[in-house]
Amino acid sequence: MSMRKIILGVVAAAALAVAYAAIPRQADLRAFDPAEMARLEAAMWRDYYDKRYAALFLHLYHSIRAQFGFSPLQSLRVALSAAEAAKTFQPTRSRGEAAAALPPLTTYYRNLASAAPLAFDVEQAARLELDWWQARREAVAPRDHGLTIARVAALTYGRADDDSGIRRFGVDRAVSRCTGRGDHRCGLGRDRGAARRGLWTAQGECRTVDLNTKKPRRCRGFDV
Repeated sequence: MSMRKIILGVVAAAALAVAYAAIPRQADLRAFDPAEMARLEAAMWRDYYDKRYAALFLHLYHSIRAQFGFSPLQSLRVALSAAEAAKTFQPTRSRGEAAAALPPLTTYYRNLASAAPLAFDVEQAARLELDWWQARREAVAPRDHGLTIARVAALTYGRADDDSGIRRFGVDRAVSRCTGRGDHRCGLGRDRGAARRGLWTAQGECRTVDLNTKKPRRCRGFDV
């Protein structure tokens, strides 16, 4: 084989790889496997508290790529901004200091917005996200900061703040992160039931089960 053919083959392969990574996909925040997302969220919280930022990034990338359907390049951008926000927030000790995490959080929601069913205010979503992070650190009751989580979901999924399913989703997710007392890591990794309930609710009460595997089928909800 001539050198020219080898070079052309390498160039073609590189072009295909770049195209695969960069071509935008039709991502959808509503298309995910609730049980798998619950597992990934539990893993990401453990990564966060153990300060394993590389593992956190990888779990973020996997959840965004595999669960929401973003392209590899888009997934990289979303995961990097989310990981940066978490790493920036972690050492802060006041709401003033925590504001440093707002720019990467805003970038995260801006990158995520293309997969939302309706356009939403990315800056408001970032502010609310940071607010419940801080509220959780301040030991605000899960059923209280869970309502802030619900407001974020209402924005990103185009639903009303007082939607009962959205409110239950927010509280269940908050409870799933704080099922113990005195330990912010609480039941993460031990009991993901509330996380799964919250994520199923996010899909519009999807409870479809595959009769062969006894596992929840991948399904869609929040059809607007």
